[in-house]
Amino acid sequence: MANPFVHVELSTQDLPRAKAFFSQLFGWKLTDMPMGGESYTMIDVGEGTGGGMMKHPMPGAPAMWLAYVLVDDVEAATAKVKALGGTVMKEKTEVPDMGWFAIIVDPTGAMLGLWQTKPR
Repeated sequence: MANPFVHVELSTQDLPRAKAFFSQLFGWKLTDMPMGGESYTMIDVGEGTGGGMMKHPMPGAPAMWLAYVLVDDVEAATAKVKALGGTVMKEKTEVPDMGWFAIIVDPTGAMLGLWQTKPR
């Protein structure tokens, strides 16, 4: 399948509460890893698309889930977003040793993440 959903991410102001809730609700395996000066929690769902959780980078912003779609080239995809009338909220950003992401907004106002995996 072209361009599958590959990651789902929760940004929240209360990460410990979210971790407790979702690990008990679904039995997800959560693993913390360092990310800059913060921590990022990887979500292992067993079978299917996993994700992550983090403290929301915007203080006071509401909690939200964001899905990420796999693309071959984040720069080409964001250029196409702009050409089709969408906007790019966050330009191509590297996640060291893993890949690159961008955050887009479609013409209806919905946000979506784009993900390009770094070649191994």
